[in-house]
Amino acid sequence: MTINWRRFLLIGIPMIWLLVFFLMPFFIVLKISLSDMATAMPPYTPNYTPEAGIQGMVNLWQAFDLENFIWLLEDNIYWLSYLSSLQIALVSTLFTLLLGYPIAYALARSPEKWRGLLVLMIILPFWTSFLIRVYSWIGILKTEGFLNHFLLWLGVIDTPLAMINTNFAVYIGIVYSYLPFMVLPLYAALEKMDDSLIEAALDLGTTRLGAFWQVTFPLSLPGIVAGCFLVFIPAMGEFVIPDLLGGSETLMIGKTLWGEFFSNRDWPVASAVAIVLLMLLVIPILLFQRQQEKAQEAAS
Repeated sequence: MTINWRRFLLIGIPMIWLLVFFLMPFFIVLKISLSDMATAMPPYTPNYTPEAGIQGMVNLWQAFDLENFIWLLEDNIYWLSYLSSLQIALVSTLFTLLLGYPIAYALARSPEKWRGLLVLMIILPFWTSFLIRVYSWIGILKTEGFLNHFLLWLGVIDTPLAMINTNFAVYIGIVYSYLPFMVLPLYAALEKMDDSLIEAALDLGTTRLGAFWQVTFPLSLPGIVAGCFLVFIPAMGEFVIPDLLGGSETLMIGKTLWGEFFSNRDWPVASAVAIVLLMLLVIPILLFQRQQEKAQEAAS
């Protein structure tokens, strides 16, 4: 029996990468989430150590408990953080889509000789530190910042607006930071679309708006789904933006998670928070992927 090394490398390397950098850290965090808090270094009591041997593995499930996960349900701060993060991530994803779709459409319809330069301008902010880009919005949104001075100069407002340390500032920071993640998948989907389909729809009597909704929009759905996932998933667990631009009343699970790890030093509860967050993100994606596979099988 010969081994197909090409197929092994094609499948094996990604699986090894997934095992080392995702599954192993996941199981380590899961183990900590089922441990007990302790005043030590590290600040938890492991329920299993390699020195325990086979007998320790046999008694492993008896030592584990769900006390930390039950604590998440009993304390309002955690599920309120999940709900607030879900709301902020959904609203930010929606606004990112509303802004990103016209930009991607304009890129796909621009002259071919300019597309490379325009795409470069979209990804150019990635060449600057993420932290610096978020910090710049503090100078724009603060009471004495550029935006308030500009609105006062236009006469739109009489007194400076309180924009910094609010959810509004968090929305702006997330939309600004993750806009390229929405634009690039949409551009990839729109750029490869056959323009003759639009011409055919127009020849059949539909308007340009009707051709967009009946042809362009359905064909761009894969890019929309990919862009929404790329924005929603990191926005759900975002920490830097709400910490710098949001106020003390801004609840997001990333801030709560950081507080449990570094302020309270309650690693088991923090690990339980991370596990629940991961499940909230992974399970819907897997269900959606399964539904898409069934739809493709039914269509074929």
